[in-house]
Order: sequence, then C-alpha cells, then structure tokens
Amino acid sequence: MTPRRGVVLGLAAMLLVSAGPASEPPVVRVRLVTSAGTVTLALDARRAPLTVANFLRYVDDGRLEGTHFYRAARRKGDPANGFIQGGIGTDARRILPSVALEPTSKTGIKHLSGTISMARAVNPNSAHANFSIMVGDNPTLDARPGKLGYAAFGRVVGGMDVVRKILALPTGGGREEMRGQMILQRVRILRAERIDGTAKPTGRPKPWLINLPWRKD
Repeated sequence: MTPRRGVVLGLAAMLLVSAGPASEPPVVRVRLVTSAGTVTLALDARRAPLTVANFLRYVDDGRLEGTHFYRAARRKGDPANGFIQGGIGTDARRILPSVALEPTSKTGIKHLSGTISMARAVNPNSAHANFSIMVGDNPTLDARPGKLGYAAFGRVVGGMDVVRKILALPTGGGREEMRGQMILQRVRILRAERIDGTAKPTGRPKPWLINLPWRKD
C-alpha cells in the first residue's frame, strides 16, 4: 500500500466513524392500525428531525400499542372540522424523555388538514407521545408572535376517512379545554408500525407489559 493510498483509506474510515448510524429517510411512513380502521402517516424527518425521532422511539418500542384515540375536538359551529388526539394519555409507564419543541416557524410545516402534531403541556418542551391529527386547517396551532404553537411533523397519506369517523364519535366528560371532548368509547390503537427505514428500539424497560391479563409469559 502506498503512503498516499493509506492516507485516503484512513480518511475514509474516519468519515465513516464520524457519520455514526444511518439517519432516517427524509420521509418515514408509519401505519396506525386501530379498532376504527388504518391510518397511514408520512413523517417529515428532514424538516422536523427531533420530533420525528421522538415519535419513532414510541413506534419502534411498541409503546403506542394498546393505547387509544381518546379525544375528538370538534369546532363549534363547524363540527365536521377540528382535530382528534391519541397516544399514551397519562400512562407514565410508557413515557420516554421529551425533546425540544420544533415550532412551525422553524420547520415550515403548518397545521393544515391531515397534519399530525405533538400535543404538549404548558412547558413547550414537554411533548411525549400524545399527538393530534387535524381535520380542516388549524392555523391557531402554528407559531406566531407571542405563541410558540405546537410541533407539526407530518401528514396523513391514507385513512383520512378513518380520522373523520373518529372525529364524529360521541363525546363527553373532560375538564377545562377538553370539556365535552373525551370520546365515550375510545378507539384502540392495536399496532403502530414503520413502513420505511429500520426500527431502532430504545432497549428501555417496558413495565406496562407486566401482569397484563392476556399475557401468559
């Protein structure tokens, strides 16, 4: 091997090491199989990499399986539009550390009809695995002066009929901004699975799987 060839190969090896594991494709599709039908999402990993990576951790770990769509927020005076919300709810056994908010002013992904967006608490960096799907445009959820808004990170590419069906389900209960919006017979998320890319499970414990009545192992 000539000295020059050795230098070139050495530089190539350094680049491979520094690159680390392969990144996600620019768009990652995820299939949500629910008791109301299947919804297919296209997640924008190029423009919202942190939010997409966070959501995929829950998908790859199976943390969304057995959770629900639990909220249907219909717009007053226009009940065919609004948004539905689902995910882990308040099940602390499934929660992973949250990531920093990626506002729409940074990503350029607006809350248009079919957009998927992370729900969060007052703390802008508190999103975990509760998410909303828009039915009709919801620009009030975008970032604007004095408001950080919410992190939109993809869109529905199949199953909007299922989303609209969930939005129309009977609701009641709830408190404060969720008053009257809780789905009375929640829609179960049976499976959440990648279509694109390679699953990257976190390897963290899964305490919600312990002592479930249908598990025999």
